[in-house]
Amino acid sequence: MPPPADIVKVAIEWPGAFPKLMEIDQVSACVWSLANHDQYALQHADSSNFYITEKNRNEIKNGAILRLTTSPAQNAQQLHERIQSSSMDAKLEALKDLANYSRDVTFAQEFINLDGISLLTQMVESGTDFGDMLSFTLTAFVELMDHGIVSWDTFSVAFIKKIASYVNKFASDISILQRSLAILESMVLNSHDLYQKVAQEITIGQLIPHLQGTDQEIQTYTIAVINALFLKAPDDKRQVSCWEMANILAQKQLRLIILTHVIRAQRAINNEMAHQLYVLQVLTFNLLEDRMMTKMDPQDQAQRDIIFELRRIAFDAESEPNNSSGSIEKRKSMYTRDYKKLGFINHVNPAMDFTQTPPGMLALDNMLYFAKHHQDAYIRIVLENSSREDKHECPFGRSSIELTKMLCEILKVGELPSETCNDFHPMFFTHDRSFEEFFCICIQLLNKTWKEMRATSEDFNKVMQVVKEQIMRALTTKPSSLDQFKSKLQNLSYTEILKIRQSERMNQEDFQSRPILELKEKIQPEILELIKQQRLNRLVEGTCFRKLNSRRRQDKFWYCRLSPNHKVLHYGDLEESPQGEVPHDSLQDKLPVADIKAVVTGKDCPHMKEKGALKQNKEVLELAFSILYDSSGQLNFIAPDKHEYCVWTDGLNALLGKDMLSDLTRNDLDTLLSMEIKLRLLDLENIQIPDAPPPIPKEPSNYDFVYDCN
Repeated sequence: MPPPADIVKVAIEWPGAFPKLMEIDQVSACVWSLANHDQYALQHADSSNFYITEKNRNEIKNGAILRLTTSPAQNAQQLHERIQSSSMDAKLEALKDLANYSRDVTFAQEFINLDGISLLTQMVESGTDFGDMLSFTLTAFVELMDHGIVSWDTFSVAFIKKIASYVNKFASDISILQRSLAILESMVLNSHDLYQKVAQEITIGQLIPHLQGTDQEIQTYTIAVINALFLKAPDDKRQVSCWEMANILAQKQLRLIILTHVIRAQRAINNEMAHQLYVLQVLTFNLLEDRMMTKMDPQDQAQRDIIFELRRIAFDAESEPNNSSGSIEKRKSMYTRDYKKLGFINHVNPAMDFTQTPPGMLALDNMLYFAKHHQDAYIRIVLENSSREDKHECPFGRSSIELTKMLCEILKVGELPSETCNDFHPMFFTHDRSFEEFFCICIQLLNKTWKEMRATSEDFNKVMQVVKEQIMRALTTKPSSLDQFKSKLQNLSYTEILKIRQSERMNQEDFQSRPILELKEKIQPEILELIKQQRLNRLVEGTCFRKLNSRRRQDKFWYCRLSPNHKVLHYGDLEESPQGEVPHDSLQDKLPVADIKAVVTGKDCPHMKEKGALKQNKEVLELAFSILYDSSGQLNFIAPDKHEYCVWTDGLNALLGKDMLSDLTRNDLDTLLSMEIKLRLLDLENIQIPDAPPPIPKEPSNYDFVYDCN
């Protein structure tokens, strides 16, 4: 008879004795049978040292090693006293233990109940600690605050000034600087009042020297603080922050430093730097939001002068008419003619073309930048189209306005960054005016595509759709520079786009005849089995997942992988993102596949039903899934990207004998079916396949033609 499900075999160790193998009941652990049991507790003997509590004792697994130790309350009381010791050595050892134990929420709650946070802040404010002692103090503070038990609004200006002083000292200890940056980021992200106080103590410009160092973690934390300061800036200070960030990003040396991080982030797996670079890219583009949402005032002479400058550059300032009685009407007529050549919809008052938001004044800014910095290309496009009389001219003004609007949609200008996305484009870190240069490349592409399509004004929307497809296809290749992006577009001419579309259409149409459909139906199970094996193999390799916490930072990781025999899921916490596969034996926890009851996704996940910021984030919801096991057990995931989400949900469903329903499976099935059918039909190339099988001929009148071997 198998043992009850609640009974597990574990090794328990305690001071002065060898570890002892025992059977314990998850429902009523053995500590409760001891005298003075409230003074003792069990904790995991691994590096985590987490306590066994009422909430998590049903997660104890067979083979776990536990330690009998003092209770969290007793331990918290002892450490609270030890960190106030007059002996420097004893105090240092106590702070080291505190930093380690503070990761456990059970201990953290007890220590916080003793007003431990206030004690730590007083120690920091006093300024008497330094070196390792200060480092452990800040580490314990960060770990305790990460549990979300204490509000960030409770800290004094003196504490903020002290933390900021550690950041402003460039020669500060690396570990102290790292913790200080983490604290400042959390303050800014979690409290509006603290943002105001932090912003008074430290500016984006003061953070820049830390980007020029060699420690990648410091550089990552620095970019995170810069992102936080910009992200949480109130509306009245947002414009100042915009200009400050724009001036900083205009520095060539800084762009080279960031570009170095871009290269590292591209090579790394699940790199926090990649996420911070993505956030920096989004916030940089959000600098454009103000201009994008600003309408042009047709009565504003300064704004009208910009349009006149566009006309002057294009037509080389034709001689002004004499200021005579008839010159005003003549001048108006000439301006109207020129504005029509420039491609504006409103020839009389082109300022009216910029009253729609988006793109607002941003479109005019782009046009002026193109005219001044790429003058030859600008003049060529305008004159080339204004000289046509066959209705095939490309309206530069209208095209620029619609293109700017399209680019804002593609780059999601004005949207807040996702908490999980790492999708950044390296080329935007190679130029101080990357968006304007991006526009200049795309407006020349639009003019080129217009000519290739021999388009007229009625084809305007069709041209814009083709241009958008060209841009999107080039961006998916993640070009490393704007020149490389331009080169990619050269290979995506209108003719090439037609070939791609035709190929995709033929792949769909050719496989709709009855014989092909029957062949697909026959080989589909074989293809699905191949996809299933690939998914399971990926689960065996495993994936590193991020832990999202209250600070929005994603600097904690855990790893999960399937055993080679497909019977057990191994998982456990990691100190940092791995560079390769993590061995099974280094993952502390196990979950038998036979115990899995269901796999749920999105809003049905337990960790998505909890209150918090994650509930409101659509992108996080789309990457969330959970494994439900036993009566109330759960293993919660947030995939690093959509591809990993599909791989894991498919693989888990395959383990449970359910259908794989993800978009990735559908795409893989279509691709593999198409390839397999093409291979099988190679011998029938250029032969029309009939929709119905050929008729069976009538039987012959005799079989005399059959040779009798006997």
